[in-house]
Amino acid sequence: MSELNQIDQIAERVERLLVRYDELTRTNALLYQQIGTLTQERDSLKSRLSAARARVDALLERLPSENSSASIKPAFKTATERDQA
Repeated sequence: MSELNQIDQIAERVERLLVRYDELTRTNALLYQQIGTLTQERDSLKSRLSAARARVDALLERLPSENSSASIKPAFKTATERDQA
């Protein structure tokens, strides 16, 4: 009788282990899906950042250099310039 009880206990533990294994397998699959999604999102954000950097660089290229900025008159006077006038 004791031997049968031990076998039942072992069988129950094996069943619990199998259930736990199935749960962990499903969790692992979901985590891999999340990794894939986050990797795609990261790549998309890197691409957008690169494009934004390129646009900023293009805008910086269009700005006048320091040497030629003296010849450009500002469209608006500063508060100090207005007070002096």
